[in-house]
Amino acid sequence: MPEPMSSVSFPPAFLWGAATSAYQIEGAVREDGRTPSIWDTFSHTPGRTAGGDHGDIAVDHYHRYRDDVAMMAELGLSAYRFSISWSRVQPTGRGPAVQRGLDFYRRLVDELLAHGIKPAVTLYHWDLPQELEDAGGWPERDTAYRFAEYAQIVGEALGDRVEQWITLNEPWCSAFLGYGSGVHAPGRTEPAATLRASHHLNLAHGLGTSALRSVMPTRNSVALSLNSSVVRPVSQDPADLAAARKIDDLANGVFHGPILHGAYPESLYAATELVTDWSYVLEGDLAAINQPLDALGLNYYTPTLVSAAEPEANGPRADGHGASEHSPWPSADDVMFHQTPGDRTEMGWTIDPTGLHELIMRYTREAPGLPLYITENGAAYDDKPDPDGRVHDPERIAYLHGHLSEVRRAIADGADVRGYYLWSLMDNFEWAYGYEKRFGAVYVDYSTLTRTPKSSAYWYGEAARTGVLPAVESEI
Repeated sequence: MPEPMSSVSFPPAFLWGAATSAYQIEGAVREDGRTPSIWDTFSHTPGRTAGGDHGDIAVDHYHRYRDDVAMMAELGLSAYRFSISWSRVQPTGRGPAVQRGLDFYRRLVDELLAHGIKPAVTLYHWDLPQELEDAGGWPERDTAYRFAEYAQIVGEALGDRVEQWITLNEPWCSAFLGYGSGVHAPGRTEPAATLRASHHLNLAHGLGTSALRSVMPTRNSVALSLNSSVVRPVSQDPADLAAARKIDDLANGVFHGPILHGAYPESLYAATELVTDWSYVLEGDLAAINQPLDALGLNYYTPTLVSAAEPEANGPRADGHGASEHSPWPSADDVMFHQTPGDRTEMGWTIDPTGLHELIMRYTREAPGLPLYITENGAAYDDKPDPDGRVHDPERIAYLHGHLSEVRRAIADGADVRGYYLWSLMDNFEWAYGYEKRFGAVYVDYSTLTRTPKSSAYWYGEAARTGVLPAVESEI
């Protein structure tokens, strides 16, 4: 039975963290041997990102990491999740490591540990080395083998000091937005390649997990982060229920099926038979993918509402994943996406904290006994400094209070949630949206790169220090 909690407190060992990713914050894209990733190429292709923005400098974390870590410590964070730039470590995506690239992450880890902050490493947050994409990218099986080699290199370099490891971040986005709708790098629009990429990302996770464990202490935790969708039907009509099942398979089952259960859903095979024959799933693949996990990361922002499509409906659907004439959902032309009711963030995403509770409880059932972490959750707002230079963001405080309250409710309901990573530590390059959308708890002036903690950063820091959620109205 879970231990009873007060209405405001979290377990003493609960991790309070923030998260970032390499391409969104590091900059220094041509320093110390780093070569282009698919996001360098994509963001420098005209028309791909808002305003032609790119991550060449981003927020210059590569040179400012010591100050950034000191800021985290001052705010009271107990954990920091960051990703490794694959092409900074292996410029061609294969072969020996560039030690200068690894040295940056060694210094970052040492700085975090010196400040009492637990590092959590994500090996892949969407920035595939361009040379591997030129060879076919994630739809090619060899990319999974290259990932395993890369995982072993990083595990050997950092495994003695980093205990929390995440193989992949949101493989759905890598496959479905990168190779389906084309709104993410590499910008391809090939439905069959989407599903091939999904399988090879799954295989990369399994092989990477084995590679990490072959070189790291047994105490270390290996996980992955899924942006599993909370899929809700518009009604209980059988056609709407079937639409929800199809999207659930394409959003969730395509990853957690083989990773957690060692098999793809039969309904997924049936739904996609006109798109692919799944012949790339070779003997032994599912066993390789189905490695025991030490934890599972869940990323959540907003629920998904679907119905069966009207017979005359065609064209792009408003599914919340960026504007494109190409659907990211192969074989789902018979599904209609609907805007969920309620207040929205600057991304146009409905604010619904109950979806986070629903997601946590689902995976408590899907993987009983597996510790869970909320590895991303947050909101974009149009934040601006006041005349006195302070940045007040009461909307984000309310968002965090609502979602953290649902995390606490899930723990009380028996879920083993061990930590929460706010997305994001600071404003940064928001992929195809460029610098237009601000998710950070810390405001970044992009002209000077000055960091200014917002009210939400102090609010969250108070929660991290005390394990108790301050009042929504409280601006510490």
